[in-house]
Amino acid sequence: MKTENVKEKILKYLTIYWTMFKIGITTFGGGYAMVAIIDRELGDRKKWIEKEELLNYIAISQITPGVIAVNVSTFVGRKKGGVPGAICATLGVITPSIIIIMLIAALLTNFAGNEYVKHAFAGIRVCVCVLIINATIGFIKKTVIDLLTIAIFVGVFVVAAFTRIETVYIVLAVIVLSVIYTLIKGNKKPPESLTEQAEKSSRKGGTS
Repeated sequence: MKTENVKEKILKYLTIYWTMFKIGITTFGGGYAMVAIIDRELGDRKKWIEKEELLNYIAISQITPGVIAVNVSTFVGRKKGGVPGAICATLGVITPSIIIIMLIAALLTNFAGNEYVKHAFAGIRVCVCVLIINATIGFIKKTVIDLLTIAIFVGVFVVAAFTRIETVYIVLAVIVLSVIYTLIKGNKKPPESLTEQAEKSSRKGGTS
């Protein structure tokens, strides 16, 4: 039984590593493009993570040190397999980049100036934009659901698009405002329904 448990754990960690390795090797365009791939591969296909959880991981990754895609991968691995899972996920997602960079450094002295590479990256950038937009639309459908979230969405978009305020401060401001709103809303008692009012009236009539 113990041997079987060890084999299952090893298989689980190898699966986490290989899954994140495939994400790392097929993603171009930076962290947000990788988030889109993570959402599609781990959320839609494998069902390892919900969109709400992924959004939480993205928010935390914005205000913590490190690359956003690597941080998100670490969180996902931690959820799937604990601390060893987090280590496997992190190693899996960075291994392709290490290999590719070493090959480029060793074999191509003028990689950035190569015409074929320029045209390849021109097409990759367009693909990355589509992936990011597609993931963003999915997140919006899940999170922008009432007047409060619409107001936050519009406010953050305006601040991020037209000012130079750091993202970390925007996220922290939204956290503070959300907590304040929750506290204020929690202190307010919801209005009584007509049924509750009728029940109170009948109880008063019965006691009088």
